[in-house]
Amino acid sequence: MLTSYDFRGLINQRFVQNLLPIPPINSLDNGKRTPDFELPDITNGKLVRLSDYWGLKPVILALTRIFTEKQYCPFCFPHILALNNNYEKFLERGIEILMITSTDREQSKTVVSDLSLKMPLLSDSSCQVFKNYQVGQALGAPLPGQFVLDKQGRLSYKHLFSFLDYNASIEDLLEVLDNYIVEQNNY
Repeated sequence: MLTSYDFRGLINQRFVQNLLPIPPINSLDNGKRTPDFELPDITNGKLVRLSDYWGLKPVILALTRIFTEKQYCPFCFPHILALNNNYEKFLERGIEILMITSTDREQSKTVVSDLSLKMPLLSDSSCQVFKNYQVGQALGAPLPGQFVLDKQGRLSYKHLFSFLDYNASIEDLLEVLDNYIVEQNNY
């Protein structure tokens, strides 16, 4: 699926830095806290620090692959739309989704507007969060990955890109979170 024939802005510093393939080699362990970060939330116009959610609510980190404001990964584009269309289902369960992209602020603003994103879209143009979460890279952009963090910021589930299973399904994410909620209610 080609989302646009507008390739302006595709070849940039991020593209060059992420050109060579590096497979996802994530060594983050379930039950341990994941790396903290602070990124601009383009959807809501504020800074978001992951640790601000610790002790408050579970979080899904959805690291996604967007090349430019008009060029989306064909595997990630449907996933972005599915997360956005189901955002309320996560909120009803007391869960926040933080979608992270490597596009810069201006490109990210266009993405938020064009896709009418409801969930926070965080801009990580330096790709530092992608590197810290060890999702890998190929063909000019970091690879996608999804991480479910419990209320204390500990990793409960991770899904890394493969050509057989690109992104965690909405159903899988909801099942993981529903099991977590049931577990928490039993304490």
